[in-house]
Amino acid sequence: MTQSILLLVLYLLLYAGLHSLLAAQGVKVWGRRHLPGFDRWYRLFYNAVALGTLIPLPWLLGLPDRTLYSVPTPWNWLLWAGQGLSAVALLLAVLQANPAYFVGLAQLAGDGEERGDRLVVSGLYRYVRHPLYLFSILFLWLSPVMTLNRLVLYGLVTVYFHVSSLHEERRLTQTFGLPYRAYQQRVPRLWPSLRRPNG
Repeated sequence: MTQSILLLVLYLLLYAGLHSLLAAQGVKVWGRRHLPGFDRWYRLFYNAVALGTLIPLPWLLGLPDRTLYSVPTPWNWLLWAGQGLSAVALLLAVLQANPAYFVGLAQLAGDGEERGDRLVVSGLYRYVRHPLYLFSILFLWLSPVMTLNRLVLYGLVTVYFHVSSLHEERRLTQTFGLPYRAYQQRVPRLWPSLRRPNG
C-alpha cells in the first residue's frame, strides 16, 4: 500500500511538473522562436498533453488501497447530487469562458495571438475568478467513497489547483491589466464570499 501511495505521488509530481513547464513563459518564448506556427498549435497541444497524461490514473487508483469511509444510503445520494451539480457547473464555466479559446480551436483557426480572447466577469465568474478549479475540487471531495489513494490524489490535486490559480492570476494580470486588477478587487479568487457579488 505504501508503494501505491509513492507511485501516485510520483505520478502527480511529474504531471504537475510537466504542465507547469509547458505553461512557463520561457517555453512559450522558445517555441515562438524555433517552431513555426507555435501560437496556433500551442493551446491545443497543451490540452492534448493534459488529457493524454491522465491515461495512467485509473490504473494507479486501482493499485492496492484501503477504504477510509463509505457514506451509506441515502446520504450518498446527496453527495452524488453534489457531484452532478458540480459537473454541470464545471461545464457551464467552460462554456462561459469562451470555449473555442479554452480548447485551442480559435488559435488553430487563425487567431494565433489570441486577439479575440476576452475577460469574462459574468455568469459563474461573478462569484469566483476560477470556477473551473472550484467545481473540480468540489466534484472530487464530494465522492461518497474515500480511499487512501483517493485521499492522496484529491489532496495533491487541490494543492495543484491552488498553485495553478496563482500562476493563472499572473498571466491574466499581464494580459488584461487594470480591468483584471479591478476584477480581483471585486471577486474572490477560488472560494465564494458570502457577500453579494458586485458587477
